[in-house]
Amino acid sequence: EEDSEECSEEEDGYSSEEAENEEDEDDTEEAEEDEEEEEEMMVPGMEGKEEPGSDSGTTAVVALIRGKQLIVANAGDSRCVVSEAGKALDMSYDHKPEDEVELARIKNAGGKVTMDGRVNGGLNLSRAIGDHFYKRNKNLPPEEQMISALPDIKVLTLTDDHEFMVIACDGIWNVMSSQEVIDFIQSKISQRDENGELRLLSSIVEELLDQCLAPDTSGDGTGCDNMT
Repeated sequence: EEDSEECSEEEDGYSSEEAENEEDEDDTEEAEEDEEEEEEMMVPGMEGKEEPGSDSGTTAVVALIRGKQLIVANAGDSRCVVSEAGKALDMSYDHKPEDEVELARIKNAGGKVTMDGRVNGGLNLSRAIGDHFYKRNKNLPPEEQMISALPDIKVLTLTDDHEFMVIACDGIWNVMSSQEVIDFIQSKISQRDENGELRLLSSIVEELLDQCLAPDTSGDGTGCDNMT
């Protein structure tokens, strides 16, 4: 019976031992391909293993009012918008990988931007605090890394035309434009509650957030919006 089993394997031209060896070779080839992909992502000065938490980071937008001056600094794609007589005035700049200045810095640091606008296929923004995995080129200063924390700064002299400002992350701006957000708040800000009092800004903000939630969160909801 053992002889017949051996014959059947040999007749097929494929022994169990050969099959195991081929599987081992496939696993080795896949591991080598993964290593090659990692090496392609690495540039001189970025040697070394990824540290825990090195892919964690955040955008930042900060507004400071000093007398009649509004000073805004931002890194990333969170945004500050001022209502100027009902018109949206952007006080920050969304840092995106495909922008000319950002793209040039990313390439110079050894990175690339994929077709879907992501740095090395990961982040879809080009400036952030943290995200040290993208800041490991020891040959470059911090502001020249693929992902930089260097902020843009804008200054505005405030007048009576400047009514309010909105500071929000891209969970809002991916759904509504700056002007749409200003219009939304303008339509609510003069409304009164059941006691005849002007509506609280916090309640208007809650309504704005609800407006930006995905209408359908079927499944696990992953990726349905940037708010949930």
